[in-house]
This record gives sequence, structure tokens and C-alpha cells, in this order.
Amino acid sequence: MALKPYVPAEIEPKWQKFWDDKQAFAASKDHTKPKFYGLIEFPYPSGHGLHVGHPRSNTAMDIISRMRRMQGYNVLFPIGWDAFGLPTENYAIKNNIHPAIVTKQNVDHFREQLKKIGFSFDYSREVDTTDPHYYKWTQWIFLKLFEHGMVFRDKALVNYCPSCKVVLSNEDSQGGKCDICHGDVIQLPKDVWYLRITAYADKLLQGLETVDYPENIKQQQVNWIGKSTGAFVKFPLEGTDEKVEIYTTRPDTLFGVTFMVMAPEHPLIDKYAGQIKNMADIEAYRDVCAKKTEFERTQLTKEKTGLKIEGLSAVNPLTGKVVPIFISDYVMMGYGTGAIMAVPAHDQRDWEFAHKFNIPIVQVIKGGDIEQEAYTGDGEMINSDFLNGYTNKKDSIARVLEEIEKKGIGRAGVQYKMKDWAFNRQRYWGEPIPLVHCPKCGVVAVPYEELPLRLPEIDDFQPGTDGKSPLARIESFVNCTCPKCGGAAQRETDTMPQWAGSSWYFLRYCDPHNDKAFADPEELKYWLPVDWYNGGMEHVTRHLLYSRFWHRFLYDIGEVPTPEPYAKRTAQGMILGSDGEKMSKSRGNVVNPDEIIAEIGADAFRMYEMFMGAFDQAIPWSTNGARGCRKFLDRVWRLQEMIAPNPCPDAFSDDLKVSMHQTIKKVTEDYEKMKFNTAIAQMMTLVNEIYQKGSITPGEYKALLLLLSPVSPHICEEIWQEQGYGEPVYTQPWPKFDEKYLVRDEVEIAVQLNGKVKGKLMVPITMTRETAQEELPKLDAVKALIGDKQIVKCIYVPGRLLNLVVK
Repeated sequence: MALKPYVPAEIEPKWQKFWDDKQAFAASKDHTKPKFYGLIEFPYPSGHGLHVGHPRSNTAMDIISRMRRMQGYNVLFPIGWDAFGLPTENYAIKNNIHPAIVTKQNVDHFREQLKKIGFSFDYSREVDTTDPHYYKWTQWIFLKLFEHGMVFRDKALVNYCPSCKVVLSNEDSQGGKCDICHGDVIQLPKDVWYLRITAYADKLLQGLETVDYPENIKQQQVNWIGKSTGAFVKFPLEGTDEKVEIYTTRPDTLFGVTFMVMAPEHPLIDKYAGQIKNMADIEAYRDVCAKKTEFERTQLTKEKTGLKIEGLSAVNPLTGKVVPIFISDYVMMGYGTGAIMAVPAHDQRDWEFAHKFNIPIVQVIKGGDIEQEAYTGDGEMINSDFLNGYTNKKDSIARVLEEIEKKGIGRAGVQYKMKDWAFNRQRYWGEPIPLVHCPKCGVVAVPYEELPLRLPEIDDFQPGTDGKSPLARIESFVNCTCPKCGGAAQRETDTMPQWAGSSWYFLRYCDPHNDKAFADPEELKYWLPVDWYNGGMEHVTRHLLYSRFWHRFLYDIGEVPTPEPYAKRTAQGMILGSDGEKMSKSRGNVVNPDEIIAEIGADAFRMYEMFMGAFDQAIPWSTNGARGCRKFLDRVWRLQEMIAPNPCPDAFSDDLKVSMHQTIKKVTEDYEKMKFNTAIAQMMTLVNEIYQKGSITPGEYKALLLLLSPVSPHICEEIWQEQGYGEPVYTQPWPKFDEKYLVRDEVEIAVQLNGKVKGKLMVPITMTRETAQEELPKLDAVKALIGDKQIVKCIYVPGRLLNLVVK
């Protein structure tokens, strides 16, 4: 009977329906089996749908999850939707459609696309951050944070996007640009809700020592937290009882302080405005600063601007010398104490500022030429009283710390670059913050039993022009009674940022339908921690830090059983457009996976995503490369015409035994190392060998299909069924290799006459030079090559060649 053609458009929907009907990939409630929890970053369901770069992470973790099931694990590989957020709301406003409708449409489209690719997600555990049954528990965790003093409100200069009409965290406004619309961000004073993530800085750093993350991911977390050790030092304001506290990592340079710089917004300026002679100029400078983003203000390369405060000076607490105080935009109230000491001899920014404003420069560390630039290296301490002669920075710092603590003018301290997490947004499409403002009781939590505090269904969700949330316009939502005293009160009208729902979704997957708790403790105990979390490098600071923070907090209050949420974290490289640039609609280089799958099938698409290059590297898309993977699958399909009967149906032939065991070993190990491209290359090599031989045993075909199935599952299931190999591939055990068959007994060598290859020969791999020179010329095959010529010299290179010099 002729082999039927390979038609992915028929095969793939058939098997996707089969898996759905059988709930083939639903995690079991059987806790006696070893577990594997594989996680991807749940997608934000945008209106654009997937492009070919999105499925790369999913495909990798799908390969691992499919292999783990075949290795006997109870696998949890879930999917959900990070569906709150500004892009959906902005789209809804633009198109006059409710965000909930947009979200449902987008989720349905995304789900359809993911199913077409054949991912083995457990769809029975699907979560959606916009579902009240889900965000009830987001609000519950927030109230736990509030209850334990981890939520506070403060007035601060915030990053405000005039286009989105929303306050943004530092993380969401890097480079002075809005993360959502990419427009310019300005600074505005506002009351802000914060989560006290800085209280967990050390725990977040310590936790990195216990997890399996790549070093570059760990380092990004370390850099974001930005822990530094130094000293807090108090500088008296001349002629007052006031002291200005600064933080420095180099207290050993205190003798080199020749001026101070305050943030333009520093409250002491307003306190002593009466004695400041140039207050009008300071107010004008403040107005200019208010129009700059934090990024613009702190750029190291920008031109230095500032003003000397006329009528206010400080006193160096070690030398007693009076030093001028300046204001400058590069000093921020939100960083450190809002004031700095300046040592222009040994800090380049201070040096440039001192030169611009003609401030004296005092060198206190020997080295360099401070007439040309600041000297920032180490050296002998000079001009520093009791520190003179010290040559070791560590000793110098220890000595000055001893002195300032003895005099009561300072103390050792630690600072963090990371700031507390700005947690409110003035938009509609987010989780309502479950707090009530009572004129008598202050801020009061909504009672747990009243959760979820539902987002009201409204038609007008345009952002307010007054910096308030659209919820502030809904009297029926705002006006309420105080849960504490029963008096008239008002609800908080800001909503949570999109990061809220994604900070704990991996916990809900463990028990997604529980209405009594965010998850049953026994389910958490079994499934946690996540064994392997794969995602993009763009999320290894913010999302990873936020979710680790929430998890560690929940661990500290006894709600989860592990201190860290993810045992292992990996990241994939980006798939670029064919032009080598990041895919974007504006560049016109976006490739739609639906179109690729329609042409070559999901199996070939999945294979190419893994074969196109090293998994952790950015790689340009090539549709021709994807077509090459389709051709390989055609060859795998046609192997059905080459099956040779074998009395032992699961046995390997002698010719291919070594290659089969080597392939099983390499593919298994390469999948574990995420070296998917070399695993696929090994299977391609094996298929080439099979074609050269001209036949394949059922045992060899089965092993190949089992190894290939995590990458290209549909075609493997179809061939398996066509050949009557039994229960579906996904239920089969993973193939094992035997060490004793990993090394060949024989090796093929070239036979040369006078340096020219004339033939090939199989010889024992252990054959010595002496044995080869004596025995090989006697072989009939070699004699036939020599003919009537005489051997002058015999050269043997073990395992490679036999060269006979003849005449």
C-alpha cells in the first residue's frame, strides 16, 4: 500500500482534539508520584496576538514538560492570562469598547493560537488576573501586606505620563520614557501608595545564593537592588541647631569635602527660606527641575546645573570648616537623604561641578593629576589629620567610622539603590485597592470576608484630567461606611499596577478553583517550588524581584512552604525580524505564526524555533530555514517506507546500535541543557545514517519518534498510530541508553596509495600501529588495491588512515 502523504493541516488538529478530549496533560492529584512544575511567563493578551518570537519560551518548556511526563513525573505545566493593564484600557478607550470585552476577545484569540502550536498546557488550571475569583486573592495578599506594615502612603515626586494619565514606578519609566506608550515622563508631586520592598532587600539578595539562576540574571537582580555600605554623617547648618544628614560610601574622604549639594525640593530650604537671599532664583530653578524626569536629572553625561544657596552654609563636622551649599537637579529627595557631601578631588561629577562654580578642590588621596580630572583610585591618605599615612581603603574607612561614632556625628550604614515599590495607578482597568479612608479612623482595610472588592462596571472609563482614577467619579463606589466605626467614609479609588496579578500567579496554578484560600496548603507543599521557570530577559529584574518579594513575604507569615518561588530560572534569546531588528509593527518585520503554520505545519514551526540557533542568543527569523525543518519532517515521515522486519520488534540493528544509543544520550542531555539545536542536529544525523543504510527496524523508529516527540509531537503521534505501536506517544516511557553501546568496536579508516584515497576499511578501534602494518596489507581488499606493485613503506594513523607507499 502506498504511503499516504504527510499533511500537517489534517494531522495536527486531529491530535490537538485528541489531547483535549483525553485531558492528556492535566496534572494528577496523585501526590505519591515525583512532581515537576514547569512554568512560563503567562502572556499579556494584546490585540495583536502572537508573533513568532512569543512561542519560543513556551516551546522550550513544552519540550521539557513532555519529556518529564515520559520520564514518570506528575507534571504541572499551566497557562493563564496577565490581562489587566494599560494597553487594553487604551485600546478600549480608542475603540469605545469595554476593556472586559477586549480582554475576552484577546484571550480567546491567544488560546486558539497556542492550541494550534500544540503546547501541552493543563488548560483545566487556566487563570485570568481580571477574574474576580482570582483578584480576590490578589487583594487578600495586599491586605496581608497592609496588616504587617508593608504598605504605606507618602507624598513624593512621581513619574507621571501625561499621555496615559498615570503615575509610573521607576521600573516602568526607565530612560525617562513611559513603558506603555513610550512618551516622555514628567515629575509631579502626589500621594503614592508604596510597598516596602526595601525591607526585603537583604532577604532577596540572600535568596539568590540558594537558587539555580544564570549568573547574568543573578547579577541583574543584585545591581537593581544596589546594596552599598558606608556611613551616615551629620553636617551642622551654620548658625542653627539643624543638622543635614548625608550618606556616603567613602567616609574616609570627609577631609576633602569642600561643598554640599541638596535636592532642590529639600524641606530645609523651605524651613529656612527667610534667611535665604536668592529664594526667587531657587523657586525658578525648582520649576525647571519639575519638568525633568528622574532619568534626565541623574544622567552622568549631562551638563551640570545648579545654584548656590545664599545665606545657608554647612560645617564639615571633622574639620570645623564652613562649606557652601548648592542645589542641583542631579540630587534627588528619593535617593539617600536628599543631600550629598561633595569631594571634587575624588569624584568626577563633583570635580566638574566644582570647576563650573569655582569651588576649591582639596586632595586627600595621593595619586593622579587633579588639575586634569578627579583621582578615583586608591592610594595614601593625605591632608586628613588622623588618617594621614593610611594606604588601605578598608582600614581608612574603619578608622573614620570609629571617630565619627565616638564624636556622635555619624554612624555606619547601608543604602539600597532600589526604592520602595510605587503601587497605585490612576486608571480603571486594574484591581481595586481594598482600603477605605475614614475621617475618624484613618485608612482602614476592607474586611477579608467582603473580598473581592469588585471593579464596578462602567461605560465611562476615560482617565481623569485631575490625576484621579475614573473610579473617583463613581459615587456609588466611592461613598461607603467605615468597616471600623460605621461612619461615612470613602473608598480608595486608585487601582493596582499590572505587576500585582503576576506576582503570585504561580501559586494559584497549584489549586486554581479553591474559593476558601489562594491555594490548599497541601497542594502548595507538593508543587512548590516551581522546578523550572523560563522566560524573557526583559523580566529578570522587575517581575522576578516583585514575585520573589511577595513569595518571601508569604513565607515569612507562614502562607507558603518555601522561601523562594523558583528553584531554577532560564531565559531565551529574542527572535528578531529577518532584518536583524526587534520585531515591531512600526518596522513592518513582524512574522505571524499562523501564516507559517498554515504553510509548513506546527511541528516544523516548533522545530525551527528550537533549531534556529543557541537558545539563549538573539537570532533573526528565516522562513526558508523553517521550510528546511519541514523537509526534515518529510524525511522522518517517509521512513515508514523503509521499515525492515525484525524478530525482536524493540531491538536496534547491529549497524545502528551505537548511533541509536549515542543519539538517546545526546538528545536527553541536550534537552536538559536547553541545547535544543544540537539535539535536533543529532536526530538529523541519525536520519541521514538510516537513509544511507536503507532500512530501519521498528525499535529504531520507535526510539526516534519518542526522542522527536517533545519537539514535533503531532507527526510522531500520527506515525506511531499508523504503525500500530500501541498507546499514544505521550504515555510511553522515555528511551534509555546503555553505556556499553556508546563506543564503537570498529572504526572506518581511509586506505591511501601514495597519499591518494583509494578505498575505505573497517578496522578494530583498538588496533595498534604495529598490528595494522603487519595485518592490513594481507587483507584481500588491500591486495586488490595494490595489484602487482611493491610496498615500499606502510604508514598507519590509528583510527584514521592506512597509507601505503608503493612502486
